Order: sequence, then structure tokens, then C-alpha cells
Amino acid sequence: MRLPNGYGGVVKLSGNRRRPYAARITTGWHQDDNTGRKIQHYQILGYASTRSEALQILARYNEYPIDGASLKLTFSDIYQRWSEEKFPTTSESNIKGYRAAYAICEDIADVPFRNLRLDDLQRVVDHCGKNYPTLKKLRVLFNQLYDYAMKHEIVVKDYSEFVNIVKYKDRNPNKAERDRFSQEEIQMVWEHQNDRYYQTVLMLLYNGVRVSELLDLKKEHVHLNEQYFDVVDSKTENGIRKVPIADKVLPFYEGWYHDCSQCEYLIHTLDSEHFTYHNYYINIFKPLLHRLGIDRTPHCCRHTTISMLADAHVDQTTIKKIVGHSGAMSLTERVYTHLDVHELVDAINQI
Repeated sequence: MRLPNGYGGVVKLSGNRRRPYAARITTGWHQDDNTGRKIQHYQILGYASTRSEALQILARYNEYPIDGASLKLTFSDIYQRWSEEKFPTTSESNIKGYRAAYAICEDIADVPFRNLRLDDLQRVVDHCGKNYPTLKKLRVLFNQLYDYAMKHEIVVKDYSEFVNIVKYKDRNPNKAERDRFSQEEIQMVWEHQNDRYYQTVLMLLYNGVRVSELLDLKKEHVHLNEQYFDVVDSKTENGIRKVPIADKVLPFYEGWYHDCSQCEYLIHTLDSEHFTYHNYYINIFKPLLHRLGIDRTPHCCRHTTISMLADAHVDQTTIKKIVGHSGAMSLTERVYTHLDVHELVDAINQI
């Protein structure tokens, strides 16, 4: 059936493709100086598995036509526009969550938003290797971006509502094993204690904080004389806490605190810049442990601290106070337990 003039068209692309049919419209013409022929300029609206699906894309466009510039907006472009509207009225902890979810979407960041389909979104979920809480935040981000795109008539169908994360509710897809460090592995790290970046691994092993809490720690929140530091920003209410510094790693904190860097953060890069998680994990943590033949994640350090405290028969209330377990404390523990910093230091010194 011949389509109306100006309606657009569907072509089948060459090669072995999952979605070989392209819905396209004409955006202009130019004349070939050599042949004198007029050459069309096309804009792809989307790709489909069948000709019928491509015609549906074309029909939706003709029902809700948009300008050519909007057709080119990528996933990253939509995220940037949405975040400019959203973040001024959003808490810092939620902003961190959205940014972490966006970081997972690297493979689709440069794809035109209108070209994305459910398979593309689901592929991000299936291959990112994140746990269920992170996947929930990722799906919320997808929902928000599609809401924005539909409000601005960039898309006419919301694929985010069909993204499936339920199958990962009780497990992490492709997850790395998050076991505790063995005593032999801890000793191997101690043998390199003169290296200041190996020191950061030991600091994580003996404080139980989330790696982001250590990387975001500013010098102004470190109290060397009292032997603790304050976590002032956390994803949970219980995460806001005082964390004791064990005697055996106190010299590392002192070294970082008194170094010549002008960086306001306790732990920083060689050029005195703030570490992002990705930068620290890829360029510091992973290579350092790889040299020792140790296969662990930063979260393993936190898990190891908790395990060592339990092995030392430190009571559960104190452990919860030190590591800031979300939702782990009973009402009685939250209201009536006022553990002194000295008690927390005594507890951490037992490991």
C-alpha cells in the first residue's frame, strides 16, 4: 500500500540486524552537482523487527509530529534536561542515587531517546550486575525520564513500565562474591602498609563504613584526638553516625590528615582531587588487590569488619552503631542506647 505524500516511509536495512526495518521521514533535499539529481535527507524515527512495527512508529509520529531536533535527543540529553528540573527540589541522597543509576546506563547514553525500546532498557538491567535496591532506583530513573519525554512529546510510548527487575529480587545478577577477607589476605595487605593507598584498604577493613562514606569524608569531620570521624551524609538515617578509629590504623588517618595536599577530603587522588567511587575502585582498589591475588570488592571490607566484630563477641547493638545498619536497630536500641565514643573505640580495638 502506497503511503501518503509527506507521511514518511519504511525501509529494510541490509545485514543481519535484530531490528532491520527503519521508519524514516524526509527532512530536506540537496542537489548533486555531478549528476544534477536531487538527493533526499532522511531522519530515522526508530527501528523495528517487522515492517508492521515500523509502520506503527511512523503512524505515531504522524499523529504526534515533533521537530527534527527533538528526534536527535539522546538518553544522556534527556537525563541532563530532566535533572536540571528535578535536582533543585531533590535531597542530596536521592540525587546520589539517581546519578549512580544513570552511571549504569553508559551503553545507551548516546542512543536517541526515541529509538530506545524495552529490549534496550532490559539489557541494561540484565547486564549491569547490580543488586535489587539499585535496580529499583534504576527503574525509577527510567520511569522519570519517560515521564519527562512524554510530557515534552518526545516519545509517545513508555517502555519503562515493562522493565522487569522482579527476577533479581532475591539475588544479584552476575554478582561478585562478597565474602569476608581471610586472615591471610588481611595480613598480605598489612605487609604493604607503607603504601598510602594500601592504607585506605586497611582503613576500610577496620572501620566498617561504606566506601562512599570514606571517600566523601572531609578533614573537618575527622577528630584525631578523640579518635573518631563523623559521617554526615548517608543514604539512611542510621548512617549518620560517629565512627571509631582503631588504634592500629590511627597513624594512617594522621598521615592523610597532615599531608601537604590542599584537598578538603581526607582521601584524595595523587593530584589532590576528590575520588569518585568509579575512579577509586577501577584505579586504586582493584589493581592493588589484583597484585596480591585477592578478588574482593570494597563492600567485602565492610562485611569483614562486621564479621570480625562478631568474632570478637562485640554485642550487636554496638556493631549496628559502628556500621550504621539501615533499619537494623530496634526501637529500644534507637531510643535508649547512647553509646559513648570511647566505648565504640574500645569495641573497634577488639579486632
